[in-house]
Amino acid sequence: MRTRSRGVATTVGIAALATVMSACGGSSSGGGTPSAGNTPSSTTQGFHIIDNNASGTPAKGGTLNVLTSSDTDYLDPNVTYYALGYQYVEPYSRALYTYSPVEGHQTDVVPDLATGAPNVSSDGKTVTVTLRSGVNWNTTPKRAVVAADVVRGVKAACNPVQPFGGLPDFNFLIEGYTKFCDGYGKSTSAADIAKYANSTDLPGVVATNPTTVVFHLTQAAAYFPSMLALPTFSPRPKEYDAYVPGSTQLAQHTVADGAYMVQSYQPTKGITYVRNPAFDPSTDPVHKAYVDTIKVDMTVTDRAVGLKRSQAGSPSADLCDLCVAPTDLPSLLGKPGLTVQSEIATNPYILYNTVSPNNNGALKKVQVRQALSYAINRSRLIQVAGGNKLNVPLTHVLPAEIHGSQNFDLYPYNPTKAKQLLQQAGVSKLTLKFLYRPTSTTTTKMFQVLQQDLGKVGVTLKGVGVPDADFYTKYLQKPQSAQQGQWDLSAAGWGPDWYGDAALSFFGPLFDGRILPPQSSDFGLFNDPTTNQCIDEAKAATTSDAANAKWAECDKDVMKAAAFYPITDPNQPSWHPPQTHNTIYMPVYEGYDWTVIWLDPNKNGG
Repeated sequence: MRTRSRGVATTVGIAALATVMSACGGSSSGGGTPSAGNTPSSTTQGFHIIDNNASGTPAKGGTLNVLTSSDTDYLDPNVTYYALGYQYVEPYSRALYTYSPVEGHQTDVVPDLATGAPNVSSDGKTVTVTLRSGVNWNTTPKRAVVAADVVRGVKAACNPVQPFGGLPDFNFLIEGYTKFCDGYGKSTSAADIAKYANSTDLPGVVATNPTTVVFHLTQAAAYFPSMLALPTFSPRPKEYDAYVPGSTQLAQHTVADGAYMVQSYQPTKGITYVRNPAFDPSTDPVHKAYVDTIKVDMTVTDRAVGLKRSQAGSPSADLCDLCVAPTDLPSLLGKPGLTVQSEIATNPYILYNTVSPNNNGALKKVQVRQALSYAINRSRLIQVAGGNKLNVPLTHVLPAEIHGSQNFDLYPYNPTKAKQLLQQAGVSKLTLKFLYRPTSTTTTKMFQVLQQDLGKVGVTLKGVGVPDADFYTKYLQKPQSAQQGQWDLSAAGWGPDWYGDAALSFFGPLFDGRILPPQSSDFGLFNDPTTNQCIDEAKAATTSDAANAKWAECDKDVMKAAAFYPITDPNQPSWHPPQTHNTIYMPVYEGYDWTVIWLDPNKNGG
């Protein structure tokens, strides 16, 4: 299944190769400030097997058939906060900026609706974006996409019924945004929401003319231009005023400004995209739109069946979304179609409940959490997740691909040190509860490893198995669950909301103790004044270099306080059949960019 929401990630086990050719590299410089074109990115951490079948002359036409078992959260660009949601809105909804679907540049931010990089004032507090002319909504008659549509989109992001999950990334940053959002009150009808939004100015986002939108910020923020690649900043047509944001009714009445439009959508069943007659390809340098139709079948729950259909070369199975399982990898090695690239995430990690009342509040002590970190053998956890060929060890907060990452390890495996720290903390005979989902084979195996590792230092770990549906909604997202000691340790995962200058999207949601779940994902309720101050200083940095230096400092603060125990920045394996060309793996989707794929003319699905 699709692994992570942008804001609430789940744990995924990626299993692995017994033997594989590897090419190690340093940290990536992908992402950063949007540019008018692609700029080189250095090699990401770990190894790459890349066979995207990009050779040959692209052919237009045909139907791209995609097999999957997953639907999106919301078919609403300003609301969706899910990797698959981003993938589902991309064909029909254009953003101000997007990510380059060019191999080696997938985390480079490039203009989509914008004509070029944003213009940033000398004080860093005014960001101006110019929109392309000639982009239209597929209304009758067609109507130009204008700057006022962007303002409407930003306003809708904080609607009171289903707001965008990443609001903490920027609600403090856009002038007057918090006040504007609070003004919605408890309105739940589409009419009330639209009436308030249309009659209330948002001083931080202003359309100065039809092609110019200006963002006024409360402070300079070097990362804001990169953040503009979030779909939530996409323009929103006025027709959406008739529907509650994120609603099933809106999903049945989408309005397109992209290369495709939604022809039909049946939740949990399938979605079909066809060419948008209002689309002018000369206005879009990114989405090549080679195929005529994209059909997504969401009913393929048996990934083995899906993979077999795809391996057989069936034109009804051009792609099988996340169909590669551990047992499949040996048979795929050396064969065309296998792609392995970095997920760019901390996934999974061990979560500490820093407010647990259990064991006389032992986990509230930094020394105790440090002791547990020394007691855990990361290499054993990686082994049960499939080995270090696909699971790159991660010993701190930021993956190597995120700006500000510096490699260090404060807690190399040392059970002797763990025992010493427990003794110094005056703690003995700890019994801890591990919250997990038994349906996850990898998490279950990790629980068993943790039992063994912690048992060696005198700590008893007991499992608290819960259904998938309850794991976040009834436990991790409920602060009272942590406060009442319903769990002590758990496993979660996290991916950034954007790339490059994206350290904030790790530290803000995960470690800023002033914001509680469900508004954040600080599930262990970690709240450290030193870390909070570091986050504030990093957010206020006026240059990328200054911000990155400060984020590196925050990383060390978090790890010194043993807020969590990172395990891996995993690589993601994917596979495609020979008829499918230009399959570019996009970390933001955890899958391929459908808008640039082309098919063999003699096997193109009709």
